[in-house]
Amino acid sequence: MYSEDDLLPISALQHLIFCPRQCALIHIERAWSENFFTAQGRVLHERVHQENAERRRDIRVEYGMPLRSLRLGLSGRADVIEFHRWTEGGWRPFPVEYKRGRQKPDNRDAVQLCAQAFCLEEMLNVSVADGAIYYGRERQRSEVKFDENLRKETEDTAGRLHRLIASGRTPPPVYEKKCDTCSLLDLCLPKTIQNKKSVSGYLSAMVKES
Repeated sequence: MYSEDDLLPISALQHLIFCPRQCALIHIERAWSENFFTAQGRVLHERVHQENAERRRDIRVEYGMPLRSLRLGLSGRADVIEFHRWTEGGWRPFPVEYKRGRQKPDNRDAVQLCAQAFCLEEMLNVSVADGAIYYGRERQRSEVKFDENLRKETEDTAGRLHRLIASGRTPPPVYEKKCDTCSLLDLCLPKTIQNKKSVSGYLSAMVKES
């Protein structure tokens, strides 16, 4: 169990899966830069969090609900938690995360949502079987099942996140095509730093040979 002082942002899980260097720049070095895509995402989340709670016959909707898991050492704020009425009584939480773009080729969004489910289970002492991600570009929900594999990946990612932050070290850059869409591209300089390391390695090899 982690203490309150050890809690890390749930959103950092997504950063870590996308790029460990980006995660370290944001959460260790406190670096941030906004581009068109991050601005769109920020506005979308702000709009969702400003909504008022809703209640209908078989569903209650809470916006911007605070979340926390001492077991995983994570905290954050949910975009939307729908509480669906059970047939046997009571309410079942159903987390919904809002994303501006479309589905990703990896599990970063699903892991972030699954971490919210872990928080809800710990806070409310209930089982959360599934949730959904709403993608603004596609204008539709994608349902997510919190199965054993996704839960393990989420727990493993949370452990990796704590180890990275505890190390206090920012990983070296590795340029990939996805770097071109990163808002921290001009701060990270993956191509420039990689080239410098390549030149340095070349010169060191030449000195050794001579």
